Amino acid sequence: MFDSLNSVAFTAFGQDIKWSDMTGNVIGLLALALGWRRSLWTWPAQLLSGAVLVAAYASAQLGGGVGKQLLVIAVAAWGWRQWSLGRRRAQDGSLAVRFATWKERGLLLGGAALGTLAVGGLFTLYPSLSWSPWADAYIFVGTLVAMVAQARGLVEFWFAWLLVDLVGVPLAFNSGLAFSGLVYVIYGALVLWGMRDWWLRSRTAPAPALEGAPA
Repeated sequence: MFDSLNSVAFTAFGQDIKWSDMTGNVIGLLALALGWRRSLWTWPAQLLSGAVLVAAYASAQLGGGVGKQLLVIAVAAWGWRQWSLGRRRAQDGSLAVRFATWKERGLLLGGAALGTLAVGGLFTLYPSLSWSPWADAYIFVGTLVAMVAQARGLVEFWFAWLLVDLVGVPLAFNSGLAFSGLVYVIYGALVLWGMRDWWLRSRTAPAPALEGAPA
């Protein structure tokens, strides 16, 4: 199955575009757009995107990328549950959003720093896991931080995605995943758009933390 997913769909600008890379990232774009709309369907879309992209990153021998997608699948399942059981319900299926408290920001930044050091150290000790250990670790941990913030309805989740994109674009192109690199660029534009929308919504209607979500 992985062999068919990793076959070349077409070639553009001297780069082979793999089916797994293209399909997984198109679904990922849809998931990001649904997240901007605060739709519950963002989570199953992220889960499916992660499942397909496991094949793409495995073919590029990016252990951190594979781990990141497995993490995406796990966190997407958790986020899906959080929004389903603990969110403020509305007819359009949307979520009330808010800015993080300073304590929450500190926890997110501290977790990102410590996580990157730990994962980067692991990849350095075991080079077979990734040919670019620190960049791969940064993306791996940054994705986790972004998704946790999204699950809690925090505007800061968009800032986290922007920081991931800054490293994700060059790493994807250098790893032969040209479609991923292109999609990361599109992600950047969507993230700015979504950030503006969530920011304005958080200002016009103060939102409480998710009911039932862990403190």
